[in-house]
Amino acid sequence: MKVTSAEFIISAVGPKQYPTDGLHEIALVGRSNVGKSSLLNKMMNRKGLARISSRPGKTQTLNYFRVNQMLYFVDFPGYGYAKVAKTIKEQWGKMIEGYLKNRKELRFIIQLVDIRHAPSKDDIAMYDWCKQIGIPTVVVATKGDKIARGRWLQHTKVIRQSLNLRGDDTIIVFSSETGQGKDELWAEIMRRIRAGEEIARESAAKAEETAPANE
Repeated sequence: MKVTSAEFIISAVGPKQYPTDGLHEIALVGRSNVGKSSLLNKMMNRKGLARISSRPGKTQTLNYFRVNQMLYFVDFPGYGYAKVAKTIKEQWGKMIEGYLKNRKELRFIIQLVDIRHAPSKDDIAMYDWCKQIGIPTVVVATKGDKIARGRWLQHTKVIRQSLNLRGDDTIIVFSSETGQGKDELWAEIMRRIRAGEEIARESAAKAEETAPANE
């Protein structure tokens, strides 16, 4: 997809700060230092729009980035960083749980895992949480340039098995350095958005058909 506009909108700490324009929202989750900011910058063709912190765990809000006046990438706080205070972790947990369970604009999750390593306990817990809530997930295996292409299949198999991936969820190998996976990820994003819109139209049509006629 051609990105013609991309901008940071807000760092939100609760529902009152979430955008109200009804655009599609795609949440990005992953461990600290897995490469969320780098992925966002590559996907939006904007160097430095999503800030890459040298201090893991720094992001403590839901950061909204609007693309082409069509959708939002919602960058979640990184999980799994031990030095973050327990009270902050608890606040994150409540904010994230509320968003995942109640945000009607959320279409699906992009979960980032490092292709070089088997998913951590936090990665598995996050994916299981999304499954329990019923949120579709696209798993992105980052840092694909760090291992030989011939080993990608072996490593993605480990990720698939460790997460016990649902059949309709996808794994995409990505590299923010080379751009590997960028077009594939955009294609998957647009496919899922179009499919969701089609389902919504069909549901609306059925509701209209079954509505009682005005007397």
